[in-house]
Amino acid sequence: MSLFLNVGGEKARLSAAELEQGLFRALEALGPRNRVLVIPPDFTRYYSRGGELTRAAYQYYGTALRAVLPAVGTHARMSAEQREKMFPDVPGELFCHHDWRKDAVRLGEVPSSYICELSEGKLDYDWPVEVNRRVTEGDFDLILSIGQVVPHEVIGMANYNKNILVGTGGPENIHRSHYLGAVYGMERIMGRADTPVRRLMNHAAGKFLQARPIVYALTVVAAEEDGTVARGLFIGDDIECFEKAAELSLRVNFEILDAPIRKAVVYLDDEEFRSTWLGNKAIYRTRMALADGAELIILAPGIKEFGEDPTIDRLIRKFGYRGTPATLQAVKENPELAANLSAAAHLIHGSSEGRFTIRYCPGGLTREEITAVGFQYADLNAMLAKYNPAKLILGYNTVDGEDIFFVPNPGLGLWAHRDRFRA
Repeated sequence: MSLFLNVGGEKARLSAAELEQGLFRALEALGPRNRVLVIPPDFTRYYSRGGELTRAAYQYYGTALRAVLPAVGTHARMSAEQREKMFPDVPGELFCHHDWRKDAVRLGEVPSSYICELSEGKLDYDWPVEVNRRVTEGDFDLILSIGQVVPHEVIGMANYNKNILVGTGGPENIHRSHYLGAVYGMERIMGRADTPVRRLMNHAAGKFLQARPIVYALTVVAAEEDGTVARGLFIGDDIECFEKAAELSLRVNFEILDAPIRKAVVYLDDEEFRSTWLGNKAIYRTRMALADGAELIILAPGIKEFGEDPTIDRLIRKFGYRGTPATLQAVKENPELAANLSAAAHLIHGSSEGRFTIRYCPGGLTREEITAVGFQYADLNAMLAKYNPAKLILGYNTVDGEDIFFVPNPGLGLWAHRDRFRA
């Protein structure tokens, strides 16, 4: 078990060339490989530098790189335009699409007794270990899992073995792992490397993926006023690379505020965020910083649907973001929601629990659609004219004499008021 690369720091600014050189050094340490599978993030993690590292892996291995399997999880399939933008110079024929409802095979299961322990007695079901068939059936001598470590609402800190077990997972393991995180409580999870969902992933990977030649290449990326910067790259075949990346991410992606925010404005890039399934990061990543009675305004020009998956989209429309008690009751009463627990988890995550208001300004959903699921609505053009993202900086701004806290990309950070976060 080895840590092949450990570079970066709070003030580091790793260029594309430095990322490439770091990856090459790690791959040289691994020795020759003849059949390589790369599992990078999809377009929803465009700023992860995963595209650059995938291109570098292709440059290094050439024809030995046999397939690229983006870890889309439940997300929609990448378009050709998205693929070409994120992975330039990587041949399109190398890419495979993971269909989470059809392409996963079951390796075994984690018993309900362990889930009961992790959930503090709230849940009692087995957890099936499901991954894309290429991970276990393909004759690969290297599986290079690429991704970004950043605070995450389901697991605490994103990536590492989650890239395999959820990014290429199947219906039941995605549903049940998301629900575990939601029932345990997202505000007890976000920004923490050791959580019930992470323990579940570590347990499953140790038992069912140990024989596979998986190496993790993990980035840490920070937001700045003029864009993003890579702060770290950690490559290894065990948990040490994740722990080092998570430690750095906590320092550069997590801001503890002295006072709670009364009004926050979050901008969702129209190429990256097309659904509330993804766009609700605006809620997840700011909720611990918002004061009781605060207003959250979400500028969402690309939002045109609720779920990335048709079934989940329909369930969101049916049940809405009504809070934890209402969602738990709906799971008990509705078999279809109970069979799609990741949707139920998402409904819990996307609710303010009545503590603050959420005002969506979507480019592709109507007022009626937004209010029907429990959000407030505002006209996008009017709000963009008032809160122009091009004129605002990350953090506090004054607009028409009012202080607002602006977040240009919620996927790159986590914000909390010190009274709502306890390490």
